Amino acid sequence: MVERDGCNSCLTAIRVLRVSLVDELEGWIDSLLEILVSREVFTRDDREEVLYQMGPRARVRKVLDILECKGEEAAKIFLFISSHHQQEAETHFREVNTDQHQSAEYSKIKQKHKDILRRRSESMLFYNTRHGEKILFSEHYVNLLLVDGHQGLEIKRHEVLTFGQKRLSLQQKSTVHRKIAPAELFSKANGNRPVKKVLVTGVAGIGKTIMVQKMLFDFGGNKNHLAFDFIIHMSFRDLNLIDKPTNFRELVLRKNRHLSKVLDNILANDNKLLIILDGFDEFRHYRSCDVDVFVTEPDEDAEVVEVLGSLMQGELLPNASVMLTSRPAAINHVPVGCIDRFVLIAGFSLAEVQDFFLRYFQDSALGDRLFAVVSANELMLTLCYIPAFCYIVCCILKESQDLCGDSPKTMTDIYVQYLVALIRSHTQSRAETFLQEQKAGGVQQLSDIVLKLGQLAFQKLMEHQTLFYSSDRDVAALEGCSLVSTFLDKTVAQEPGCTEEVYSFAHLTVQEFFAAVYCAVTDHPLPDALQHTASPGERTNNGYLDLFNRFLSGILSERNANLLSRQLGLRYHKEKMDTYRQRIIRELAVLCEDGENILNHLHCLFEQQDPSLVLAMQPKLIRVNVSDETLSQMDYNAIKYFLNLTKGKISELDLTGTGVSCEALRDIQPLLQRCERLWLGENNLDIDTVQVIADVLKVSDSITHLGIGWSNLGDDELLVISTAIRIQKKLAELWMEGNQVSSRGLLSLTDLTPYPLEKVVAIWNDLPESGCTQESISVNFTDDDMWEAWGEWVIKRCEVSSNEKLVMVLHKVCKVSVHCLEAHWAKTFYKQLSQLIKRRIEFCTEDDICKKLRKFENVLNP
Repeated sequence: MVERDGCNSCLTAIRVLRVSLVDELEGWIDSLLEILVSREVFTRDDREEVLYQMGPRARVRKVLDILECKGEEAAKIFLFISSHHQQEAETHFREVNTDQHQSAEYSKIKQKHKDILRRRSESMLFYNTRHGEKILFSEHYVNLLLVDGHQGLEIKRHEVLTFGQKRLSLQQKSTVHRKIAPAELFSKANGNRPVKKVLVTGVAGIGKTIMVQKMLFDFGGNKNHLAFDFIIHMSFRDLNLIDKPTNFRELVLRKNRHLSKVLDNILANDNKLLIILDGFDEFRHYRSCDVDVFVTEPDEDAEVVEVLGSLMQGELLPNASVMLTSRPAAINHVPVGCIDRFVLIAGFSLAEVQDFFLRYFQDSALGDRLFAVVSANELMLTLCYIPAFCYIVCCILKESQDLCGDSPKTMTDIYVQYLVALIRSHTQSRAETFLQEQKAGGVQQLSDIVLKLGQLAFQKLMEHQTLFYSSDRDVAALEGCSLVSTFLDKTVAQEPGCTEEVYSFAHLTVQEFFAAVYCAVTDHPLPDALQHTASPGERTNNGYLDLFNRFLSGILSERNANLLSRQLGLRYHKEKMDTYRQRIIRELAVLCEDGENILNHLHCLFEQQDPSLVLAMQPKLIRVNVSDETLSQMDYNAIKYFLNLTKGKISELDLTGTGVSCEALRDIQPLLQRCERLWLGENNLDIDTVQVIADVLKVSDSITHLGIGWSNLGDDELLVISTAIRIQKKLAELWMEGNQVSSRGLLSLTDLTPYPLEKVVAIWNDLPESGCTQESISVNFTDDDMWEAWGEWVIKRCEVSSNEKLVMVLHKVCKVSVHCLEAHWAKTFYKQLSQLIKRRIEFCTEDDICKKLRKFENVLNP
C-alpha cells in the first residue's frame, strides 16, 4: 500500500497518489466499487457511470474523478477502505461471485433473458391499430416529462380533451418539468431518497405500452445502461385471466421458465430487479389494489390483487424497483403514498408529427404536402400530438384525401371520415371475395356490422371497459364479421392452461365514436349520465362521457347524418334528431341565463355546425361561464363559434382561472369589446396581456365590470389599466384583489373614483388596512351586500372544485385579520367554508392534500 498519512487533506492525498492508486486498485476495482455503493458513498448511477468505462484502469480513474466532486468526507472513507480493508473487499468479491451476478450460471441466464426480451419486443403493434401491422422501433416514439409531484388525481374533464391543456401547462411550467429518458426513470431525484416506485401516466394512445416495449428492447440490447440485472414484464391483460390464488414466484415463471434455476438469486438480490406492470387501468381489480392484507414472501399464496398490491406498496420485495403504467382515469386507485416519481408522457412534438408523416407515407414529397394540409387545420394538428390520433389522421389522408370536399372542422368530422375511409379500404382490398360472399348470402350488410360494433362499444363504455374478452357474449356475437379486424385490435392473453383473445378498439375515442353512432341511429334512449339537468356539483361522471356526447351531437347533425346514410346505409330517426337539437337549444338558453358552466354544451353546439340552432335560442341574457377550466385552442374555437353567432351585448364572460394568454385574448378581442362584465381573475396577466385588456377598455362602450384579482398585477400594470379607463369612462366596478399593488399604484385611480369607478376592491394587496380614506375603494371586508354576494360566489366555486383547486382558493381567502371576521356575512361565509373543508377531508384519499386541508380547518377553527 502507498503511504498516505503525510497529507492533511484526503482529497489532496488522492490527487498526489493518483498514479499509484490506479496501479494499486485496478485488480479489485469492481469489488471496491460495490463496497462504496453499499456504504452509500456512491450511488447506483455513479456505479453505472464507472462500469461504462472500458477496462479496470479507466474505471479507477473515473472513481477518482467522481470522488473529486463528492468532497472530503467521501475521500476519507475511500482512503480508509482502500488502505485497510482490502481483505473485506476480497471477501465481498467472493460472496458476490458465489451468490450473485458473477457466477457463471447467473451471467448465462442473465444474457439469455436479455436475448428473449429483445426478441419479444423487437417490433410493436402500430399504435393499437389493425392486427398484424407491425413496425420496428426507432428512437423517438416517446417523450417523457419528469413531473414534480402528483398530477391529475381528480379529473373533471375527459382525459383526451384535457391533453391539449396539459401540453400548454407543461410548456408554461418548464422550470418544474424536464425531459427525461427511460433509462433515467430510477435515478435519484435531486439527491433525495432512491427512486424505487415510478408511475407513468398518459392518455389513451399516447404510447405507454410502446415506451415499455422500447425499454425492454433497449435493455435486451444492452442499451442505455439500465442499472438492473433483470427486468420482469407483466401485462394486466394477462393477469386478468388469473382467477385463483397464486404467488409472485408463479407469476414470474408463467412466461419466464428460463429463470427457474436462478430465480432464488434474483429475488434475494431484489435491488437489481425491475418489475414493470403495464396497463393498470385495464386490470379487472384496479379499484382494490390499496390492500391492507399484505403478502411478504415470494412463495406466499394469495389473490392476485393482494400480491400486486403488496408489491406496489413495498411489502413484497421492498428493494425491488417497480414501474406502473396507467391512463389517468385509473390513477385514483393507485396507492400513491408509495410512489417516488410521477412521469407524464407528453406525446409527439411538432417535428415528430412531421417525421411520422414522412415515415408513414414513405414519400417525402407526399408526406410534406399532407403535413402542410394538416398544419393548416388547427383541430387536426392538435390531435396529431397524440400518436394514435396521428395514425388515424394519416389513415384518412391515405384512403381518401377529399372525402367530404371540405377539410374537417370538428372531432366528429374526423371520425366519420376515418370510419368511411377504413371501410372503403377494407371493401376495396377484399372486393372480389366480398362480392362472392355477398352473392352467397354470407356477408352481413355493412350497416349491420357497424351497429354491432357500436352496440359492443356502447355497452362496454357504460361499464367503463375498454377490453373485451372472447368469452364475452357481446364479443361472440361479432364472430365471422370480416370488418371487425379493421377496427378492433386483437391480442392473445396467455396463462398456463388458458389462452384467450382480447379485443379493444384502435383507440378509446374510436370506441366512444362507435358508441355514439349506435346511440344515434337506434331506438336506444340516451343514458342517464348524459342528462344535463344535474348541477355541476351533482355530476358524477367526471367528464367520462364528454367526448361521447360531442360525437353524438356531431352525428345527429344533418351533414354527418347524410354522409353516413349515403356511404354506409345508416338510417336516422328524424324525430330523435329534432328532439336532440331542441334539447341543445333549451339547455343552452337556461345555462346562459343562469350563468352556469357552459363549455361542454358549447362543444356540442360546435359539433353540429348549424347556425340556426343559435338563432333559435334567443336567451334573455348571454352569460358565458367557462371558469376553472384550462382552455385549449379547441375550447376557444367553440366559444368563438357561439358568440360570433349571437348579436348585441354579452352580459357576462367569465374566464376566471382559465390560463388565458395574450394571444388568446387578442384572438377574441372583438368579443371582449361586447362584454358588460368581464372576469379575468386567477390568471397570470403579464404586461402584454394587460395591454390587450387596456385596448378593450379604450374602445368598448359596454364594459362596466372588470375582474383581474389574483393575477400577479403590480403598480405598472394598474397604471396601464387606469389610463385606459379614462378614455371611455364606462367602467363602474374594478375587482383587483390579491395582487401586488401598493399605495403608489392606487393613486392612479383616485381621480377615477367615485366616477366612473363606483367600486374598487383592493383587499389582499400591498396596502395598509387603514391606508385608504376613499369610500369607493375597499381594502378590507365591510358589512354590505357586495361582500355577501362575493362570499356566495366563492362557496359556489369551491363546491364544484377539485381538492387541489380548493386548496388554492383557501390559500387566498384565509389570509384575513381577526377584525375582518366581525361582519355578519363573514362569519357565515367562513363557517360554510369550514364545513366544506370537513366534508372534503372525510372523503379525501391523498395524504398531502388532507394535511393541507386540515391546516386550513385549524386556521378557521382555532
